[in-house]
Amino acid sequence: MTSVIELEKLSVTFGKRPILKSLDGVLNGRAIGLLGPNGAGKTTLIHTLLGFHPPTSGTAHIFGQDITRDAKQVRAAVGYMPERDSFIAKMSCVHFVRLMAELSGIPAKHALERAHEALFYVGLGEARYRPVDSYSLGMKQLAKLAQAIVHGPKLIILDEPTNGLDPPTRSRMISLIRQIRDGGRARILLSSHLLRDVEECCDEILVLKDGYIAANCNLEEERKANRKFIELETRSGNRAAFVEAIGALGCEYALSGERRIKVIMQETTEISDLYRLALEHGVQIRRLNFKRDSLEDIFLKAMENGNGRAA
Repeated sequence: MTSVIELEKLSVTFGKRPILKSLDGVLNGRAIGLLGPNGAGKTTLIHTLLGFHPPTSGTAHIFGQDITRDAKQVRAAVGYMPERDSFIAKMSCVHFVRLMAELSGIPAKHALERAHEALFYVGLGEARYRPVDSYSLGMKQLAKLAQAIVHGPKLIILDEPTNGLDPPTRSRMISLIRQIRDGGRARILLSSHLLRDVEECCDEILVLKDGYIAANCNLEEERKANRKFIELETRSGNRAAFVEAIGALGCEYALSGERRIKVIMQETTEISDLYRLALEHGVQIRRLNFKRDSLEDIFLKAMENGNGRAA
């Protein structure tokens, strides 16, 4: 199976300053979240994949195509929604999107039809003949999404797609990204400072720190692999025997006050085991809070990883 993105010792240096440092990894998610603090190399990685910056050493492949050797094929297969506006003054939105379709390889006789379809899809059908510079911020973001998908790319790169959006427009953008992801026709690379966007849309993450890969994982598998934290509030019964039985299951625990117990579950134990032990020892479980590592937890752990190299 051909990987969506494959990084092979990819390095980029500007002057004497290394920006990307021998990146190695394979990305295959339906929607891949690209995370990292400012200066981590996210934008440089995107621009290198698009062919704007030549690699200093190493390379990368998108659906098996080398970003340097097969640059023309790569650009035809990729749609790009930039963070900054890049419209043509006074041009209507439909004609701007048509132009982007033609530049992406769509024949002129089909490009206008595709532009209309893309603008109706993102919700700008009624405003498609207006100049883009008359649009609100939210409408401009939707127009950028339309031009990124107009040519039917296999990979869509979205750079800060919800930046500055009000809640209703952000919700619309997230819904569109999910529809594209679930439709199966295109994969997504989503770069965002907002962990919530990545959490809601992505099933795989790539975290950069200081030009290195700090984490590269399937999000759901990473959550499952991390230990489960449980907090119990109990009443009555033989509490000492209950916690001793929890320890016998291999779980770590700590007592908090007279009624609370904090438990770190093992992968072989389930919530039902706790209820069974409580019944055996006459303990009432009045409240139970269950928590797996969030994306924020995973991100912060990656940031704590020394020099940024993945462990």
